[in-house]
Amino acid sequence: MVAYPRIKIQRSDVDKLDVHEREKLLKPYLPTKPLKVTKGPKRQPVRMFLRTQLHFVVFTAIHMLFSLYIRFRQAFHIVLDRVFAILYYHHRAPELIRQDIRGLERIPQHLSVILETKHGEHGLAGLEKLLDDVAEISAWCAGAGIPMLSVYERTGLEGLAASAIGILGTDEYGVSPSAGHLSILLLSEGDGRATLVDLTKTLTEMSQRNKISADDISLDLIDAEISESVMPEPDLLILFGPYVKLQGYPPWQVRLTEIYHSQDNCGVGYQVFLRALYNFAKAQMKFGR
Repeated sequence: MVAYPRIKIQRSDVDKLDVHEREKLLKPYLPTKPLKVTKGPKRQPVRMFLRTQLHFVVFTAIHMLFSLYIRFRQAFHIVLDRVFAILYYHHRAPELIRQDIRGLERIPQHLSVILETKHGEHGLAGLEKLLDDVAEISAWCAGAGIPMLSVYERTGLEGLAASAIGILGTDEYGVSPSAGHLSILLLSEGDGRATLVDLTKTLTEMSQRNKISADDISLDLIDAEISESVMPEPDLLILFGPYVKLQGYPPWQVRLTEIYHSQDNCGVGYQVFLRALYNFAKAQMKFGR
């Protein structure tokens, strides 16, 4: 480290110095060697153009290959669904549905499904389509011996309960309301996170008023309250859409639920229902401590 001399100069003295004397005064503080000015790399427009074109070709090739893969996968699933629809068609007969699931080791005691209205289907048309889907799934569950069915639609199906019961009571779907072996629950987005928030507020107010101790609030208590106010946990959840989208489905009820969805499927179909039951029968349930 170079030690520079300390010179005490007053402002009046600096004004009296000429240019050469000022340079001589600052020379000890200047670097001994001039700093090298680094120049940036020379631009090569041809090489940059070729590199850009190469990136564009690779990007286009990746998109083309991925698009071909998606098309072949969709075609394969369409053909597979057609084959299943021909080989395993229920003909709205409970006997054929029971025959299709005869080899299964177990079936879910509580089945839940997520339905949604398609784009462009609103008003009465969308309402009739949802009612038809609910009636079809209810008939399949009744034929398969599933005692409980919960139907979730984000915007709400509570107003459809009377219409749904009327449709399920017809012989068109092979289900009779007098059988009494199928319970149907209709859920909406308000039964999900909003229920957890309301329960949290209620427990907090009760704890502040000393109506319940903080030590008494446990997972078992929360599970019992939610199961009573909304529904118990389903064993199997079927998504009839091409992607796994819960759409605000009650989160507490899917902790231990087997979720099934079929790729590239865009509608309620018996073949999806049947494959979900087969997948559930083969699933291994491993519960931690």
